[in-house]
Amino acid sequence: MLTDSPAFSGFAVPDVDAARQFYGETLGLRVEVDTGMGGLLTLHLGGGTDVLVYPKPDYAPATFTVLNFPVPDVEKAVDELTARGVRFQRYDGFDQDEKGIARGPEGPPIAWFTDPAGNILSVLEG
Repeated sequence: MLTDSPAFSGFAVPDVDAARQFYGETLGLRVEVDTGMGGLLTLHLGGGTDVLVYPKPDYAPATFTVLNFPVPDVEKAVDELTARGVRFQRYDGFDQDEKGIARGPEGPPIAWFTDPAGNILSVLEG
C-alpha cells in the first residue's frame, strides 16, 4: 500500500528561527520556510530526501540520533563543522578520539553533535 509513497521524516524544535539558522547557515543545508504553515521548515538533503522540522511548544529533545549525514571523510567533516562552531558530544561506552570520533569494529567512524534544540545528529563515514 505505501510502497511508492514519497515518505519523509520529521522532528520538533522549540525555536524554528534558531533551527533555520543552524541548519541553513551552520550546516549549509538548503532550508525552505513555509510561513503559511506556522513556520514549518523543510530541510532539503542530498539524494532528494526532505525532512520536516516543526515547532512544538512542549518540546523535549530526542534521546536518539534523529539525522545522520554520511560523508566521505568523517575527520574532515568534524574539522569543518568544529570551525563553524559545532561542538561534538561524548558518550559513555564509545571509544572516541580527541575530536569526538568513535572508531570501532561495530560500525563506521562516527561523531555526534546536537542542534540548538538538543536533537542529536551525526556525521559518519560512508
